[in-house]
Amino acid sequence: MRRLISALLTLVVVTALAVAPAQAAERLTATFSLNGTTGKYVVNNPGTAAASGWALVFELPSGVTASNAQNATLSQSGTKVTLRPAHYIDSIRAGGTTEPYSPTFSLSSAVQPTKCLLNGANCDGSGDPPPEKAGVTATYTVEGTRAKFVIANNSGATISNWSVVFDLPNGVVASGGDNGTVSQSGRTATLTPAHYNATIQSGRTTEPYSPTFTVSQSGAQPTSCRVNDVNCDGTGDAAPSAPGGLKSTVKTTKTVSLAWDAAKPGSLPITAYEVYNGATLATTVPDTGATITGLTPNTEYTFTVKARDRKGTLSPASEPLKVKTNDPSADTKAPSVPDGLRSTGKDSASVKLAWTASTDDSGVANYDVLVDGKVATTVTGTTATVAGLSPSTAYSFTVQARDLYDNVSAASSAVKVTTDDVVGNGHARVGYFVQWGIYGRQYFVRNLDTTGAAARLTHINYAFANIDPKNLTCLQGVTKGTTPDPQDPNQGDGAGDAEADYGRPFSAGQSVDGKADTGWEKLRGNYNQLKKLKAKYPKLKVLISIGGWTYSKYFSDAAATDASRKKFVASCIDTYIKGNLPDYNGAGGPGTAAGIFDGIDLDWEWPGAEGHAGNHIGKDDKVNNTLLIAEFRRQLDALTKDTGKRYELTAFTPADPAKIKAGWDLPEVAKSMDIFNVQGYDFHGSGSDNSWEPNRTGHAGNLYTDTDDPYPFHFSVENAVKAYLDDGVNPRKITIGLAYYGRGWKEVTDGGKKGEWQDAKGAAPGQFAEEAGTRGYSNLIASVPNCTITHDEQAIATSCFTGNNGQWWSFDDTWSIGKKMAWLKSKNLLGAMIWEMSGDPGLLTKAVDDGLK
Repeated sequence: MRRLISALLTLVVVTALAVAPAQAAERLTATFSLNGTTGKYVVNNPGTAAASGWALVFELPSGVTASNAQNATLSQSGTKVTLRPAHYIDSIRAGGTTEPYSPTFSLSSAVQPTKCLLNGANCDGSGDPPPEKAGVTATYTVEGTRAKFVIANNSGATISNWSVVFDLPNGVVASGGDNGTVSQSGRTATLTPAHYNATIQSGRTTEPYSPTFTVSQSGAQPTSCRVNDVNCDGTGDAAPSAPGGLKSTVKTTKTVSLAWDAAKPGSLPITAYEVYNGATLATTVPDTGATITGLTPNTEYTFTVKARDRKGTLSPASEPLKVKTNDPSADTKAPSVPDGLRSTGKDSASVKLAWTASTDDSGVANYDVLVDGKVATTVTGTTATVAGLSPSTAYSFTVQARDLYDNVSAASSAVKVTTDDVVGNGHARVGYFVQWGIYGRQYFVRNLDTTGAAARLTHINYAFANIDPKNLTCLQGVTKGTTPDPQDPNQGDGAGDAEADYGRPFSAGQSVDGKADTGWEKLRGNYNQLKKLKAKYPKLKVLISIGGWTYSKYFSDAAATDASRKKFVASCIDTYIKGNLPDYNGAGGPGTAAGIFDGIDLDWEWPGAEGHAGNHIGKDDKVNNTLLIAEFRRQLDALTKDTGKRYELTAFTPADPAKIKAGWDLPEVAKSMDIFNVQGYDFHGSGSDNSWEPNRTGHAGNLYTDTDDPYPFHFSVENAVKAYLDDGVNPRKITIGLAYYGRGWKEVTDGGKKGEWQDAKGAAPGQFAEEAGTRGYSNLIASVPNCTITHDEQAIATSCFTGNNGQWWSFDDTWSIGKKMAWLKSKNLLGAMIWEMSGDPGLLTKAVDDGLK
């Protein structure tokens, strides 16, 4: 027999499936005996069928401890001891007992248990029968930082595609995974099996191929566990206990401040408390205190509080508390003005404040903290943290004191604070990774690592997610597209590539960690590789980019109304941030992509202006774009309250002043946005259909306006950024776009200027047949022979020319990138954005990184 040492911490949870367990007609009983300080429980099954999945919970007198369990695992919390059987006695035959392998354990004193429950019912068989349980169990063990789940099936039927969802303590991270995959979002982790242990016959377990993974804290135990959104202990959802100790801490003529003791969690962690004024819900708060406002003076009210868990299950109400608001005639003098307001700390989304207490004849009740003249929070002490702020944004804070009779002081002197930027006052390096790069480009997530790019980037934007044309929700597509014609107005309808995203198995040579997919994992493809990349580079942020040139058609419709905005945003967060992917060829499912994406990047090309053929454009796009971005910020911040993690919100934004005017209320949008990734390329070019600018060459991404530019409009990176700065956008919210590809023309005349701004006859041959006029940097340098490079010192632009009547290409290289990095640093901009990573052999991103150091 295998002995389980006491250092092995365990938690056994019973998972609920639709199949009822094989249960004896007569329930199990347990008999305790004591030999010196060794305790023993013999479990008896008097029924006519085998019984499995049992557990003992017993109480010991205060100060007595149990340890050194044999034939079982043991854990103790206070006076409560939980005893779980070893696998070889988990199932007890009909009419049999656990002898001769009954659980034994050592006690620190020779005492009898004060209470014993077997499967939730009295051990001696008296009282109510045990609650019905499902027949699948998941036994969690952890030694050091190596955790394991053993899944046992005693349901009487074969099960397939099981998964375990469990919560971990704050700050604990689950990662890695053998014989299964673990993903995590906030505190919630999801375990899915490998293909070879996904199916378990009745009476069998996952041993010897049970899933293992690593937890970041030694001995970390789950705080709750669910399977398929059903309580893991199989007894149904247990509600939290009623909050106790409800009391009024402060009252005024119009407000009552309440406090209470934390409720005891039921099946799931408590996420909020609901405070009721009579039968009416007055407010919902995350902590054990609240201030109820808008009350009538000199009036009695009755308050109760209920706890709410993660699924929304409410506890019974607390004992009611009657409170009478104060009579305003008893005091009409306002408190003194708060003094000494100061900032004591800040980050990218919050500011900490402190001030000197006010004085008042009747006593100060609380303080209102105002942000830009509007009340942001009310506190009873002289410190406050104002959260939910935007990065790189200046705010003005004041404080007002209120006494017990709602006399309010004048506002304090203001203190102005600018929040930090999202990269901690360094520089952002944002690179787009294209979903389709794994095909013709043969550029994999692994290449981000092997070229050195991943170590230098701060953000990866994964391009692109689409919009469902009918439901106007985020569409995780399961097809590869509808037509190859780039001018087809319906090209993007319903398109996507779930195969590349999370269905495609990668070989060892294509994988970040050198381990091949089996093809049976619930998460494969680029998403799984991004997950592996983040494990290797924990500071790297990955955002899902929604839209793009082809997939922006239905943005206008999704943003058109308050209801459609809420629906669209909720669907994007559910799919990508919570990771609930659609099933696709055995991949996907609830929570499978959780923890991969750290935020949302919006790429609406373009609100209120022309984009891809067939794009929908509305007269209210500019207003609705602002409201849509605000809704993303609101829902992401709401999720932060549950997970404790802040999610970033960025956008790809235009260089063209006309497009900015048509679709972007920059001062308003800046209140919600973390980064504006400003287009710094495609100023000139010739597309595959020769419909753009086929007859004249031009710089695609010049830093400054070229004095030789013959066009009536003059694009440049400098001019593009100036439009944002002139409209009040903080420079620490702005990145400038770099192109890791070139734009080219053919049959270009020399004109004495080496092809610059000269006559041409259409797009040069591209890297791919369907992409004439475009080549990735690596391909351009390697595949366009005799192309002599010129550096335009005045415009800061790189080009190359193969000679009269030959090809002329405009692109970024290490020289122009170095110049641009020096310029953006001089303007105190946030950093650089790159479209897109597959064109770089490593040189360009190194130049970005070197230039920003």
